[in-house]
Parts: sequence; structure tokens; C-alpha cells
Amino acid sequence: MIQKKPLVLLEMNVNTTKIYSEIVTAFVNKKRLLAILLDPDKIDFYEIKQLAEKINLSPATHIFIGGSLVFSEAIEQLIEEIKKLIQLPIILFPGHPSQIVENADGILFLNLLSGRNPDYLIGHQVKAAPVLKKMNFEVIPTAYLLIESGGKTAVEVVSKTNPISRHDSTEAVATAQAGELMGNKLIYLEAGSGAIQSVPEEMIQKVAKSVAIPVIVGGGIRTKKALDLAYQNGATMVVIGTAFEVNIEFFNQISHD
Repeated sequence: MIQKKPLVLLEMNVNTTKIYSEIVTAFVNKKRLLAILLDPDKIDFYEIKQLAEKINLSPATHIFIGGSLVFSEAIEQLIEEIKKLIQLPIILFPGHPSQIVENADGILFLNLLSGRNPDYLIGHQVKAAPVLKKMNFEVIPTAYLLIESGGKTAVEVVSKTNPISRHDSTEAVATAQAGELMGNKLIYLEAGSGAIQSVPEEMIQKVAKSVAIPVIVGGGIRTKKALDLAYQNGATMVVIGTAFEVNIEFFNQISHD
């Protein structure tokens, strides 16, 4: 009689799918999620307590940390300080493998599918993979689509790629579908930091209807109306960066709109 060997499971954190599972649950139940994107280069450590108070009073469900080009070497320290004051999941949103630190709760493992620069399609991912395999946090493969926003953004400059035309929903849909079929778990439609215009409503709607995974929308959202329209057209999560960065009273103000 041949004795079967027991199934050996890979060692992993019990929370390795917790963040994504919660996003999928929100997607299925049409619950609105909101992430605040913090750029480490623009955070004053002396004002973290005040920043945390505003985030705790906001409708935020997640915190993203990172940016296209980050010079700060204190990302780990920043996360450590934030965790003392805020109980939300902290997810890395890196523009480069150098932004990866171990004390985050997870990371969006980004593939810039809208561009054709091999560094952002596979190069940086290859450098990051051995580091991430040693870390005990959640990795979420994410198809990242840069959408034209009316001006040149930091993502364009750093990645040396062109965005998808804001008038070409067909290309956006096909790119999102390719990202889904390649195994990505999220689609991220990004107008870019400081975008003049947000992702068009029609494009959000068409992309959201064309895939069976959650859609994240970020860039250029500065009003409650723009926030609501992103959700109404199919976004499961909306990301607010610059609007909160320049005005930490942003959520307090839009609640009175």
C-alpha cells in the first residue's frame, strides 16, 4: 500500500488575503471604499498627529503610501508612526522597488500596462519579487492604467510612457481585460498625481462593466460630485491624494457640500 504524503501548504501569514478579500466583498456588495494616498516626501513628521486625526474623522477605509518618485528614506518610520494613531490597512503604492518596506500590511504589485516601458512591465517587478517573497505581507497584483488627464503627470515623466487617451475607452477596456486575463486582481485607472482632469465617467463605467474584478480610480478628484460619480460609474475604491495633501480639511468640507 502506497502511503500518501500529507499536503504541504506554503508558509504564509494568515492575513495574506485579508485586504483583497475585503475589497472583493465591497465589490460584490457595492460598498464604497476610499483610500488616502500619502506621499512620504510631503509628510511633516511633526504634523502626523494632526494628519491622523483628520484621517480618522474621514470616510477613509485604507491608506496608500508611495508615489512615482519618492526620495524619503523614512517610509518605514512613517508607517510605524501612522500605525500608532490609525487602525486602517496600510498598503504600499510604490513607483520603485526602493519604496518597499516590511511593516506595511500589503502592497499593490503594479504592472503599468498602459505603457510599453519594459522596466514598468516586468523589470522593477523582477527586482522586487525576491524581496517580497521574504516578506510576510499581502501582495495584490494590480493592472495599472494611466489615463490622459490634460497635462503631463509625474507618472508619465518617471515611467517615460504615454497615457491612454481619455477619449479612447475602447483601448482602456481592452487593456483592462488583458490585465484581468493575465491574472491581475485589481484594475487601477489613474489620471495621475495633480491631474487637471479625472478619469472620464464613461471610461470608468465601460471598464467596470468589462471586467469581473474590482476597479480603483484615482487622480484629479477634488469634489464630492467627482467622488460620487466615480462610485456611481463602477469604482469600488476611489483614491484621494493631492486634494487631501493640499487641504487636510477636504473631507470635512465636502461633507457640507
